[in-house]
Amino acid sequence: MLHHLVYGDETALPTLFIGHGLFGSARNWNVIAKRLSDSRRVVVIDQRNHGESAHTATHSYPEMAADLAEVITEFGGKGDVVGHSMGGKAAMVMALQYPALVNRLLVADIAPVTYTHTQMDVLNAARATDLNVDSRSALNIPIDDKAVAAFLAQSVDVKAQKWLLNLDTLAVEMDKIIGFPQTEGTFTGPTLFLSGANSDYVTPAHRPAIKELFSDAKFAKLPDAGHWLHAEKPREFEATVRYFMD
Repeated sequence: MLHHLVYGDETALPTLFIGHGLFGSARNWNVIAKRLSDSRRVVVIDQRNHGESAHTATHSYPEMAADLAEVITEFGGKGDVVGHSMGGKAAMVMALQYPALVNRLLVADIAPVTYTHTQMDVLNAARATDLNVDSRSALNIPIDDKAVAAFLAQSVDVKAQKWLLNLDTLAVEMDKIIGFPQTEGTFTGPTLFLSGANSDYVTPAHRPAIKELFSDAKFAKLPDAGHWLHAEKPREFEATVRYFMD
């Protein structure tokens, strides 16, 4: 089963499951998960090939959906689900394939479509990084965006001098990661597509595809936020999760 972190105790509210995006980890959600755990149990998952979860030779959304379904089943068999970016796609596929496991679904800044961008520049920067350092702050990740470099640094085990990301598999499977699989079924439960107002990952042109798969989909935007809306506007993101889930 995927490695996961548990915050808070079981309450009358459904357990909340959170899936991170590409190059992330459960630890990235530590602050938001702790705050949300004041009213419910929160389980944050390391996706396969990320964090402390298993490194595998493949990285497809049906596999990630099955991974997530296994964790939800372990914690009672139904819950509310939040997924950001890659984690949002995994959560969508899971809701479509295992709808009985999902009460409410919040998809953060991603749509069920194939994107034309790639993350190979970020991945190649990670591959080119010298890990023979004494601290994360000493890492020199060769990428211009310092915020992205700092984010990547969180996935380095400095003591072991290794990445907690399976860079080889993520590179091979990049087309699957930026894509979205053909999936049977629909999800009729409450669904919120929450986007950053400054992001172009979810546009009005995506709404027909979304509505075809998620008939009860609603849409909202966080002002002054981009793709990393939960990191840029954590309090506003938390408040929106509470409002929608509670």
